[in-house]
Amino acid sequence: MVMRTHHPTAYEIACQLVSFYDLPFGGKPSGRFRISPKNLRNLANRRRISDDLVKQLTEVLFEMEYVFVDMETFYAMTSARTFTNYRRVADSMVGQQDN
Repeated sequence: MVMRTHHPTAYEIACQLVSFYDLPFGGKPSGRFRISPKNLRNLANRRRISDDLVKQLTEVLFEMEYVFVDMETFYAMTSARTFTNYRRVADSMVGQQDN
């Protein structure tokens, strides 16, 4: 008999990651965090995290107003609102590009 293992969907994993965002840990009451590939694999109940799953997580989390970044040795997550007050590059700084 083949035993089937439940693999959470990207949405289910994203919901768990969002729940971590509001938890106090690492000396902070809430907010941005990083997660190791090992812990993401455990959360996803998978032996490996595919590029496709990372892409799906990135898209789902962005829809939920979070930014998820693959930093190669870990994954980072923050609120998309973090970037709202960043300074903007002016059009005059970029200039016109000749084709």
